[in-house]
Amino acid sequence: MQALPKSRLLRFVEQAYHFARRATARYSSKFSKRRYTLHQHIVLLCLKVRKNTTYRMLLDELIEMPRIRRAIDLEELPSPSTLCKAFNRLNMAVWRVLLNLSVTLLPTNGIVGIDASGFDRSHASKHYTKRTKLTIQQLKVTLLVDTRANAIIDVHVTTTRKHDSQIAPSLIKRNTDEVVVLLGDKGYDDQKIRTLAHEQDVRPLIKHRTFSSLHKAWNARIDANLYGQRSQNETVNSRLKRKYGAFVRSRRWWKQFRELVIKCVVHNVERALAISGDEYERLGF
Repeated sequence: MQALPKSRLLRFVEQAYHFARRATARYSSKFSKRRYTLHQHIVLLCLKVRKNTTYRMLLDELIEMPRIRRAIDLEELPSPSTLCKAFNRLNMAVWRVLLNLSVTLLPTNGIVGIDASGFDRSHASKHYTKRTKLTIQQLKVTLLVDTRANAIIDVHVTTTRKHDSQIAPSLIKRNTDEVVVLLGDKGYDDQKIRTLAHEQDVRPLIKHRTFSSLHKAWNARIDANLYGQRSQNETVNSRLKRKYGAFVRSRRWWKQFRELVIKCVVHNVERALAISGDEYERLGF
């Protein structure tokens, strides 16, 4: 009997499981009950974000997914509270490692765009918020996106109204090995950013705010084809919101930050699977 081909969901789970085993130990402590591994928890949390669902709905669907459960050696499903507690224990450092690992799946060229977008801190309906004149606070999420395959290299999240020019330096310093050219809009027009980029051997391709004819002349000299690749950031921001939700489900700020990093990890893995699938089709498999 011919074996069934692997679905994209199964390949996603296998890849997430592989990264989880590289990023963390099997158990959080020698005193752990050892009923579930951290690797299994990580995969389930990634699945929750990928499917844009709740803990209960995810576990309900997993009842009918024996191949997925076998792929991560999950003999018994955890309770929703178990997954919630696991999410609390897995700190940001683990998700940062997973993000770095996920970038290795995708080809990069060092031409990186920087851009910010807002994610709602509540998933109340737009109709309800408009009718009640309720203001929904937003998280400001800044992404570094490599333009070759739309890989998210790094992410910065804040609950404040910090200006773009204050956020960019830390992202540049953290990713000097991955960035050759930095593409940014006028929000990043700051001489300190340009100086820092040059010091890190990064070419800043950032438009100037037009206060004089000189600024207009500088903007006219920008390589339009290269700068045009900055639109990939908007594509990635749009994709994150459409596929995984334009909001965060968590209530506390530190969990919201983690949730957004998981979205980026899931995006990279899904993007890699999509590219490999296109390549298989091109080769006739």
